Amino acid sequence: MPQPEPQTTHAMRQILPDLLVPGLRLVFCGTAPSRRSAAEQAYYAHPGNRFWPALHESGLVPRRLYPQEYPELLSFGIGLTDLAKHHSGNDRDLPAGAFDREALQARLRRYRPTWLAFTSKQAARAALAVPWIGYGLQPQTLESCKLFVLPSPSGQARGHWDLRPWIELAGLSAIRS
Repeated sequence: MPQPEPQTTHAMRQILPDLLVPGLRLVFCGTAPSRRSAAEQAYYAHPGNRFWPALHESGLVPRRLYPQEYPELLSFGIGLTDLAKHHSGNDRDLPAGAFDREALQARLRRYRPTWLAFTSKQAARAALAVPWIGYGLQPQTLESCKLFVLPSPSGQARGHWDLRPWIELAGLSAIRS
């Protein structure tokens, strides 16, 4: 299994380390780790978060993974990152300037994944500096990455949950890698 590259001193202060290696098929990008994820040092760690079940139910991974197993995503060509690497909590509680678009772009240039999937419309709007965005495949690219916007798996976004875009992403990222 590929191993993430060593973190720099600056990156050591990250709430959760990026799970990135060169040439990944797909990278998921959220806004910021939840307080639970920060405390457990695992992505999408809250029990009400649908991220891990959705990965399996959509066909993106062959078995159900759990938050503490997040490093295993590399073996499936999948990585993880966030827009806010130095803050945790609900989006509305993050300080102004927490989302670092330039740092995300630098990570994409460095690691060159094929696909970047935002795990919420908020993450996509912040990263792309647009006021509105829809779910699904996007017409633009970011640092040569194909872009896809997913419904948030957060338990706080239950009213917007839909597995269908996750299934669509699984099909596209397998075919168009």
